[in-house]
Amino acid sequence: MASSVETLEFQAETRQLLQLVIHSIYSNKDIFLRELISNASDALDKLRLESLIDSDLAADASDPHITLEADKEARTLTVRDNGIGMTREEVVELIGTIAKSGTGRLLEKIKEAKDAAAAQNLIGQFGVGFYSAFMVADKVTLRTRRAGTDEGTLWESDGEGTYDIQAVDGLPAGTSVTLHLRPADTEDGLADYLAEWKIRQIVKQYSDFIRWPIRMATERTPAADGTDGAPVEGTDTLNSMKALWARPRSEVSEAEYSEFYQQISHDRLAPAETIHMRAEGNFEYEALLFIPAQAPFDLFSQETRRGVQLYVKRVFIMDDCEALMPNYLRFVKGVVDAHDLSLNISREILQHDRQIRGVRRHLVKKVLRAVKDMQAKNAEGYTRLWGQFGTVLKEGLLEDPDNAETLLELVSAASTHDAEKTTTLREYVGRMKDGQDAIYYLTGETRATVENSPHMEAFAAKGYEVLILTDPVDEVWAERIPAFDGHRFQSIAKGQVDLDEPADGDEQDEAGKARREQDFGALLPWLTTALSDRVKEVRLSSRLTTSAACLVGDAHDMTPTLEKMYRAMGQQIPSVKRILELNPAHPLVTALRSAHEANADDPALPEIAELVYGSALLAEGGDLPDPARFSRLLMDRLSSTL
Repeated sequence: MASSVETLEFQAETRQLLQLVIHSIYSNKDIFLRELISNASDALDKLRLESLIDSDLAADASDPHITLEADKEARTLTVRDNGIGMTREEVVELIGTIAKSGTGRLLEKIKEAKDAAAAQNLIGQFGVGFYSAFMVADKVTLRTRRAGTDEGTLWESDGEGTYDIQAVDGLPAGTSVTLHLRPADTEDGLADYLAEWKIRQIVKQYSDFIRWPIRMATERTPAADGTDGAPVEGTDTLNSMKALWARPRSEVSEAEYSEFYQQISHDRLAPAETIHMRAEGNFEYEALLFIPAQAPFDLFSQETRRGVQLYVKRVFIMDDCEALMPNYLRFVKGVVDAHDLSLNISREILQHDRQIRGVRRHLVKKVLRAVKDMQAKNAEGYTRLWGQFGTVLKEGLLEDPDNAETLLELVSAASTHDAEKTTTLREYVGRMKDGQDAIYYLTGETRATVENSPHMEAFAAKGYEVLILTDPVDEVWAERIPAFDGHRFQSIAKGQVDLDEPADGDEQDEAGKARREQDFGALLPWLTTALSDRVKEVRLSSRLTTSAACLVGDAHDMTPTLEKMYRAMGQQIPSVKRILELNPAHPLVTALRSAHEANADDPALPEIAELVYGSALLAEGGDLPDPARFSRLLMDRLSSTL
């Protein structure tokens, strides 16, 4: 038996807020169903908890579920649960009063918001998602009875400023929300929300992992028994309820992990590594992360989507949540399910949320630890993984100073020690010569270019190992990271080189150096002047054994490759002149010295100087400023010798 109907008015501020919710806040109408299903799931959770606490609670918790009912003729969609339900007082408090605390402050913030998306995110923080139902309905009817009580409550509103409420008898425990969809001639596409395919689509996208079954009466193809062709009605469960991340790892098989990974990543291969974790405390969440076995084709595309999926209590919130994973781990796939976030949290809010930043730090450490464990326990697997993702992991040396030491331990690079295998920095340090304080490296486009560089000659002759770095990012991180394990990084193409091991008696001692500088005392300043538009200095070299010349930079100069990279990105930077080093023992250099001593005004000498410079540039893989002129000078010089 129903009591008399009581009509109550919303407060003025609440009416304004409700109009914003209905008409301008939510840009994606589909989420009304997500919100109502989430509320129903919470009600089932609360019933389960209260049943455990109060063994005398008069409630049937044997088959907790959510039911969706679509009536196309009546144009109604109902979301029903057999959860905890509400008393009349709770209906007035939780449903009848929108954002009962801070409504005025929220309204002020919404008015200040620059767009509807920003306003929607603010609304989500105040827990009024129930009212998203009015985006598609011109009337909402709520029926509810709290478990353990006898009296039910009926609440109804058109969202225009008042709501009706009355006590009713005979309601089952739980809550049902019926949406009376707007007339067909006022809203295009609303009829889709009564279609089975649309409801299935929304549930699959947003609520597939809700722990309770979401059921709906559906029409099926009749059995092929020849009786009649009429559709057969049945009841289907629309959600999988298979939230692997919420189950203990011991209860999940590798096949299940692989299937789930392939579902969310669209990768046909099984993952290389699975990370299953749960965090408890002030901010609870579960995470299930995967490191792929193979890099995606768009790993280095600016348009590549990155980040993991974000859920809140098993309700899907967003794909590619960048706030949870840094750019250098953009290949990581997976799910993070937070327990204490709003369903309508925005990407912008996530970026500045202190708890989310803490989750991100924890996730990053877990991923790097997994890679480190693979490095220690599965060398072959780690080598494959580094081959796929090493380049982007090294980006972390620039982006993530907090984890730079861990990332340096993971770095694997080619070196002159072994032509077939790469080496870690830890292994390199273990092989360093007595008295060696630097980790030597050389960058270049290919291994062959680096190995054949004139800069390598003295290091190869004296047995010093040199790292061969060929990724573009190597140009940057090797310059910015000061040291590893107390040993500084030193490019063998920059600065002075003194390997401190005399090769020929006194040829490397101070007296020998002084004598050579005296022998070339006239040639070096002349060459510096002749090539002044190309180099800043010409000096004798201690790093060459077979080549006539090479180009080097000062210790803090930008490398040519890095200079080229910045220009490709549109940055205008001045050209850096380098230093031309000559091998004093090379026949060409000694002949050039003799020719200069005999006739410093010989017109052929400047052209020979150009050829020496151009040859040094080509030897390191550089680009000639004027290839046609270099070719002509070379042909002329060769013809003159025949």
